[in-house]
Amino acid sequence: MRSVNVHEAKANLSELIKQACLGEDIVIARGTIPVVRLVPVGEVRGRRKPGALRGKLRVGLEFFEPLPSDQLSAWE
Repeated sequence: MRSVNVHEAKANLSELIKQACLGEDIVIARGTIPVVRLVPVGEVRGRRKPGALRGKLRVGLEFFEPLPSDQLSAWE
């Protein structure tokens, strides 16, 4: 695990990001106190598509029935 102070992290951020993406554990410290860990985000997924789950989910008829009075009063 590599530890760098905030000043060094500012000066070498691009290189630290590169090293973190290669799997190195980077800790950024204020003075001698560790405050954050630099880690890669991981794989970025594609954009979400509206309607992608159309036809895959079902809402039963019981969903539309009125709530029992004790549950309904809890919402008020």
